[in-house]
Amino acid sequence: MPHATTAVKDPFGARGRLDSPQGPLTIHRLSVLESRGVASIGRLPFSIRVLLENLLRHVDGRIVTEEDVVDLARWQPTASQRREIGWMPSRVILQDFTGVPAVVDLAAMRAAVARMGGDPRRINPLVPADLVIDHSVQVDLFGTAYAFWVNVEKEYERNRERYALLRWAQRALDNFRVVPPGTGIVHQVNLEYLATVVHRRQHAGEWEAYPDTLVGTDSHTTMVNALGVLGWGVGGIEAEAVMLGQPYYMLIPDVIGVRLTGQLREGATATDLVLTVTELLRKKGVVDKFVEFFGPGLSHLSLPDRATIANMAPEYGATMGFFPVDEETLRYLRGTGRDPAHVELVERYCKEQGLWRADDTPAPEYTDVVELDMARVEPSLAGPRRPQDRVLLSEVRSAFRQAMASFYKKPLPDDGDGTHEHPAREPSRNGHAGGNGHLRHGDVVIAAITSCTNTSNPSVMVGAALLAKKAVERGLTVKPHVKTSMAPGSKVVTRYLEQTGLLPYLEALRFHVVGYGCTTCIGNSGALPAPVAARVKEDDLVVAAVLSGNRNFEGRVNPLVRANYLASPMLVVAYALAGSVDVDITREPLGYDPNGQPVYLRDIWPSQQEIAETVARALEPGLFREEYARVFDGDERWRSLPVPEGDLYRWDPSSTYIQEPPFFEGVSLEPQPPADIRGARVLAVLGDSITTDHISPAGAIPKESPAGRYLLERGVPEHEFNTYGSRRGNHEVMMRGTFANIRLRNLMVPGTEGGWTLLLPEGERMPIYDAAMRYRERGVPLVVIAGKEYGTGSSRDWAAKGTYLLGVRAVIAESFERIHRSNLVGMGVLPLQFKPGDSAQSLGLTGHEVIDVVGIESGLEPRQELEVVARRPDGSEVRFTVVARLDTPVDVEYYRQGGILQAVLRRIVAESAPARS
Repeated sequence: MPHATTAVKDPFGARGRLDSPQGPLTIHRLSVLESRGVASIGRLPFSIRVLLENLLRHVDGRIVTEEDVVDLARWQPTASQRREIGWMPSRVILQDFTGVPAVVDLAAMRAAVARMGGDPRRINPLVPADLVIDHSVQVDLFGTAYAFWVNVEKEYERNRERYALLRWAQRALDNFRVVPPGTGIVHQVNLEYLATVVHRRQHAGEWEAYPDTLVGTDSHTTMVNALGVLGWGVGGIEAEAVMLGQPYYMLIPDVIGVRLTGQLREGATATDLVLTVTELLRKKGVVDKFVEFFGPGLSHLSLPDRATIANMAPEYGATMGFFPVDEETLRYLRGTGRDPAHVELVERYCKEQGLWRADDTPAPEYTDVVELDMARVEPSLAGPRRPQDRVLLSEVRSAFRQAMASFYKKPLPDDGDGTHEHPAREPSRNGHAGGNGHLRHGDVVIAAITSCTNTSNPSVMVGAALLAKKAVERGLTVKPHVKTSMAPGSKVVTRYLEQTGLLPYLEALRFHVVGYGCTTCIGNSGALPAPVAARVKEDDLVVAAVLSGNRNFEGRVNPLVRANYLASPMLVVAYALAGSVDVDITREPLGYDPNGQPVYLRDIWPSQQEIAETVARALEPGLFREEYARVFDGDERWRSLPVPEGDLYRWDPSSTYIQEPPFFEGVSLEPQPPADIRGARVLAVLGDSITTDHISPAGAIPKESPAGRYLLERGVPEHEFNTYGSRRGNHEVMMRGTFANIRLRNLMVPGTEGGWTLLLPEGERMPIYDAAMRYRERGVPLVVIAGKEYGTGSSRDWAAKGTYLLGVRAVIAESFERIHRSNLVGMGVLPLQFKPGDSAQSLGLTGHEVIDVVGIESGLEPRQELEVVARRPDGSEVRFTVVARLDTPVDVEYYRQGGILQAVLRRIVAESAPARS
């Protein structure tokens, strides 16, 4: 297999010199392609230009050819067929939920290389990688000044083994840095500190300048696109391959242009804008496409507002959402404390290379253009299950009631006049719901200011604090049944809230800092208070969470909360005051002041001018320089962790957190050729929009689940279970957790929720993991059948790894989301797509069939059609054709090798053979 090398060829004569404040720099000029008549660079989307510079700099005749460069330079907006290219990102970024299994894989590869007689130190990042620990802190304590310290202490107690592994990786691996816990969310740390926009690095005795590009193991890596940095989320498997020197192979993409005009009107926020964009682009259909924003509206968007939009590219389905470099980019770099000389380099380089956007810059050509007048954006939420399901603020109450039928299977009770009696209508002296202590359907039990999407944006964070100030001044309090929390994206947020004097008002409403991490957005909301949890269970209530996050998939936020709404931080505070989503807060009071007078949302909503003036006073470059000066050092708890010694990680067989995975067991230098799938049973038949959370949940581990039973059998008490996400270094837990989401609905077992299936032919109902192990004992391969948008959501490599370990050989779906499809290929699981018009329903598939997939062993080509034969219990057959979603020749090669990492392992061992001899 090919691997990354430093290009030494310059067939186009593109190497040139750029003078900078730090001295002369070598660059690869895009203008050379224009002067030589290859193509007109100015017509290309900016994102394609950055990709083109990468190819131009890496021409070596093997990974990147002259033909690749010419073909990309002549990019056509509506080409019927796209060429595959090998892209060489300049860095990799990881978070700990995906980073820990990546490090485990690297450690396992070192062990495998040693067993095969190679040098384990050959397994080492060749591309710089940063890992930010942000996914592990949970909201155990809230509503008190001690919350942060208690939650961080618990985080260290729970994750000591995982963090020791990362400390080993810091020492044993080259080009690998770790940002310790309690620092911030990976994407905000990337935006505020790690991203350079233009790299200046020394190589072969000379200094070079080139665009900052990356891949990340979190789907919201796209947030950095707001800075004009090309990058997106990939599976952990692909990221490991890039770290080890493999190119990232991709088809040249279509680019959808989103033309923004106007500006947000009073009362609308960047959150409302991104929810509108998400709804708009999901309807448009932008999966596997770049989205690039242009138009006069860009000049009315701050960089944090752009970051909010870029962040949610996975939610609108795009590979990324790109904003070109312009004056606002430089303003942000200066404002976040970057070196002035480097900011000048960014400006000079981007203008020299045609990567600079100005208001008078002609619009590039795009595959298609979508128009959005930002003046038409209205205050909104999204929910109760998907980010693209936008609901106008004024319609949240009615939309919740419509959703009740699917949640509760019966309508809300009326109070006699066709409406549901709600406590917000009643004056309350004690702040409790109606003064009677009862929970009702729609009551908000979680209100969380959380996530990289919004806590990176000073305008909405200051807006929430100003709204809190006005609420406190009017005598409002948060309802007692609401679990409140605030998890800033970086410590800078806390600093500017302190400097403005606004933090005490948030704390007065119990929005204390609970940690610096993803918390509720990733499912680490912690347990509900015992009385609230008991009432929800006893009365089978549909209660709600309102969070300023980017994901609200079923079963993600909290197992007891079925209705989850995404909102701006300001509306999170407002709904914490109202205490319910079953109230129209645009017309009804949020509560009552001490004199019994109603207080409405409009009474406490801060103006855009008020927010802008406060932000201008609060933000200064010194805050960023101070907070990031020792970003890799960590606190005393981090520095005192044990650091395992040795080039090989010493596996502890008794550990329930870290185990050597079986992915490389029995790997030989030559792979076995892929064979047809015969006699397979169906493990699950699933519907549309099955997310990676459905496939591999990140949250709490139920004690009665297969994973819970595994932990109990090994002496782990329930209160020390931690989460699925934190145990991703142990394949035994994760394979038991695959398809174990409490809201998964397997159509083979109608009327049930959770990870259930039927063992066939017996028809015995049992957990999916247990059935998979029974099939394994019988030597029976497995398939999964699903609907549209299979694998939407997080770039969760365990959704593919767990599928593989259960014995699933193929997934047959109506369509796949980009990252999960790649992850399946990377694990040697075959993604098969129904032909248009076909589906499990139209073909009458029930999951009781025996499945053959024929045509694999005769030789695969990209997007080859294969035949599926499904034999029903009565002996009849249904035959249909599917498309093997091996989209590129490299996909085919990875599948032939049994996966990406197996391919890389064989290459490294083969290359070290001469040295051994």
